[in-house]
Amino acid sequence: MRDTIGGKTMPEGAIVLWFRNDLRLADNPALSAALSTGQPILPIYVLDDETPGLRKLGGASRWWLHRSLEHLAQALKDCGNTLHLFKGPAEAVVLDIVQATNVSAVLWNRRYDEAERKLDAAIKERLKTAGLDAKSFNSHLLHEPWEVTSKAGTPMKVFTPFWRAARERGEPSPPLPAPVDIPPAMLPSATGFKPLRLADLALKPTSPNWAVQMESLWQPGEAGARHNLGLFLDSAIDGYGENRNRPDFRSTSRLSPHLRFGEISPRQIWASAKMAVDSGSSAGKPYDFDKFLAEVGWREFSYHLLYQFPQLASANFQARFDAFPWQNKTEYLTAWQQGRTGYPIVDAGMRELWRTGWMHNRVRMIVASFLIKHLMVDWRLGEDWFWDTLVDADPASNAASWQWVAGSGADAAPYYRIFAPVLQGEKFDPKGDYVRHFVPELAGLPNEVIHKPWEATHPVLARAGIRLGTHYPFPIVAHGEARDRALAAFKSLSTEAAA
Repeated sequence: MRDTIGGKTMPEGAIVLWFRNDLRLADNPALSAALSTGQPILPIYVLDDETPGLRKLGGASRWWLHRSLEHLAQALKDCGNTLHLFKGPAEAVVLDIVQATNVSAVLWNRRYDEAERKLDAAIKERLKTAGLDAKSFNSHLLHEPWEVTSKAGTPMKVFTPFWRAARERGEPSPPLPAPVDIPPAMLPSATGFKPLRLADLALKPTSPNWAVQMESLWQPGEAGARHNLGLFLDSAIDGYGENRNRPDFRSTSRLSPHLRFGEISPRQIWASAKMAVDSGSSAGKPYDFDKFLAEVGWREFSYHLLYQFPQLASANFQARFDAFPWQNKTEYLTAWQQGRTGYPIVDAGMRELWRTGWMHNRVRMIVASFLIKHLMVDWRLGEDWFWDTLVDADPASNAASWQWVAGSGADAAPYYRIFAPVLQGEKFDPKGDYVRHFVPELAGLPNEVIHKPWEATHPVLARAGIRLGTHYPFPIVAHGEARDRALAAFKSLSTEAAA
């Protein structure tokens, strides 16, 4: 059978469907385009840890990827097909597959990191030179990064006008349905060319297996994403506009890792949220939905920034921050990573991260501000730790958010906005439930001092079974002194920039 992709008549041959950060069957434009040809489809995934410039996934993301591939393979099997796994330089692997198989086209969904875009362009060029079709599609964003611009046609650097311009483009197109059948293509069993087993990718930790607790907390995969979205729209969306800042509540969607690996698309989220608010089937108010969709918008903005500034994770968006006087004390970074700073809300967040592979967004801002401004540690060291420990470590959102807190990014919080960890804890974890859960040695303290145990009297500490400096550390820095030091550093930076 002959059919077309993009109006072009296709020759006979299999369609290679290259999965990357789009590990789902529903609303997958590349898959839909492949199915439209009526030709057999060869789904592949390539773990590329070798191509120069590509950023290797961190440990927590690799654990999630293992589970996600497991679910994708089962979904494809249910549709009568097989996911073929490979490891190595993606360009070489994809071209080897093309040479070994009767292929007419290779289709994939786009990525936006600069090294990934260069790799994809090189592969597309080589495939077209060989007379094959190679097409890419948008499955990861509501709008391509180059589609939302100012009235002058320039990239935008402030979120609010960016999101307004994105909304003015109208509603996203409806998500595509999941297929029932996916006709399989046979992969020749040529010598030296054999798909791997999932275990061969060595994505899961072994010695030690630090992901044991994560196994019971998360349900990676397309079905898990749909479940989380439904759960959120049925319950947590009610009051989201206010409650999203409360780490002691299950007040957020927890869809970020599913989005990061493309187990659900932003179009699916948008369509489900709009359907819920239009039908009145959800308890949420329009304000709650607007706030929720704005979070989807911040993700879009982050990719917009990554596209125009490819060094987002490694260089200051505002060059004047290149002169910032970081101290980068190893002992400070280690105490922060281990959740041993002596500030309970900070330590609770860092321990939540290590235990679950995730952290509440408000607490992410608190711990990032503390590392950067209290400890004077370069934001890039924090971004790198999050990259390794977050299951939702996203190349755009992670870097953009760290730069936002540091003050060095686009539309960033001013550097002189310094979160006071005690006040943040008292405001957003007023009963101390979040701290008690993740810093159990403080569980016996009354609410009045749980966010500042150093102010508790000796009898109160004794009744709680706490000896500061032994069971829980004293604050690693004094808030007032640290704040003054950070403000002085910022002032010197501003003076230097003006000179």
